[in-house]
Amino acid sequence: MTSAANTFSDFPTLDLRGRSLGTAELKAAMPRADTTFDAATGAVEEIIGKVRADGFAGLAELARRFDGVEQLHPRVPAAALDEALDQLDPQVRAALEESIARARRFAEAQKPGDTDVEISDGAVVTHKWIPVNRVGLYVPGGLAVYPSSVVMNVVPAQAAGVASIALASPPQKDFGSLPHPTILAAAKLLGIDEVYAIGGAQAVAAFAYGAPANGHGPALEPVDVVTGPGNVFVATAKRLVKSVVGIDAEAGTTEIAILADETANPAFVAADLISQAEHDPHAASVLITASADLAEAVRGELGRQIARTKHSERVRQALSGPQSGTILVDGLEQGIAVCDAYAAEHLEIQTADAAAVAARIRNAGAIFVGDYSPVSLGDYCAGSNHVLPTSGTATFASGLNVTTFLRAVQVINYGSGALREVSGHIDALSRAEDLPAHGDAVAIRFA
Repeated sequence: MTSAANTFSDFPTLDLRGRSLGTAELKAAMPRADTTFDAATGAVEEIIGKVRADGFAGLAELARRFDGVEQLHPRVPAAALDEALDQLDPQVRAALEESIARARRFAEAQKPGDTDVEISDGAVVTHKWIPVNRVGLYVPGGLAVYPSSVVMNVVPAQAAGVASIALASPPQKDFGSLPHPTILAAAKLLGIDEVYAIGGAQAVAAFAYGAPANGHGPALEPVDVVTGPGNVFVATAKRLVKSVVGIDAEAGTTEIAILADETANPAFVAADLISQAEHDPHAASVLITASADLAEAVRGELGRQIARTKHSERVRQALSGPQSGTILVDGLEQGIAVCDAYAAEHLEIQTADAAAVAARIRNAGAIFVGDYSPVSLGDYCAGSNHVLPTSGTATFASGLNVTTFLRAVQVINYGSGALREVSGHIDALSRAEDLPAHGDAVAIRFA
């Protein structure tokens, strides 16, 4: 048993027991990071303006400022992609190939079919799915390397039938101003040859607005949809350009919530909280439970496990921040209400009858059911997608999937008799709305 001295006492506690809170009050009470979109907006607007005004020259200045590298053109040479794949660790390659196969199987099954509806004789309306022409996929860098995010972005776009796919990831000073070679290898493995060494908000801006050719390389053509996870600056950039391009979601710093009861294994719970905390000092790790005994046991496990994990200081910062902690509730009903108010990017259910509890959750990016479905599984090899909405946006946004890259187009095909059948109704409604030319456009066909 872990001694009190080793307990991680800096993991905050929010006690909601004995309190009856409405939806708005619950949302306001949820632990969130201090960093907000508002705080980043000014800086991101300046970045977007520079990219729009100066193109590749602006991107080079931003790479110098933020990444400490010199660039003439950010396009990654084909030879660098080939070399990265050739030198990829065979075990990593095998893992990526398995991840790709599982993700592709799930993505292919998501593809919706067209629907034809015969409203009446000679009147057919079709709901038709068409892929966007071009997408820009962002893969973050920074504190970790994310070849898995290459898989998660590329596979559903390919399954949707997108014709043109570009990928961006931050330039790395240690790798000749190119993205990390494992990122490049994953892109090549998936057949992506248009890759750019561009990071952060500037990558989102470049995808949204494009950049004209310069003397060192071709133009970066604008895209129709931008997807991919990132920090608050990436998420803010996506928010600011979504009137220009489609986005998947405002996916910011990662978060996990775990709804657990007295049957949960505290070692599993602690390990899963740590697994997300190691992403970033601002990552959120939240335990929701009615069991004070479990909460105390988890703190003990955190104290023991943090000491032996590689990124212990980063984990300590994340777990002691205002965005993390234990939420004590009166019971399962209040726990479910808290889960829906928090709307976690990743929600684990570690309770008795976990599948039944999971079925009652309405708001989450992805739900992981039972002791043997940790978030790490979804990050790499579940077949699901790990690009998910954060910061409570799971109340209205979905995780990345095939439909992110599709548009639903309605096709209306009426014959003469079918139009005549409703012509009187069209005329009546057009006059009720004081738009008589609408009715006249029908009447002229039968004059």
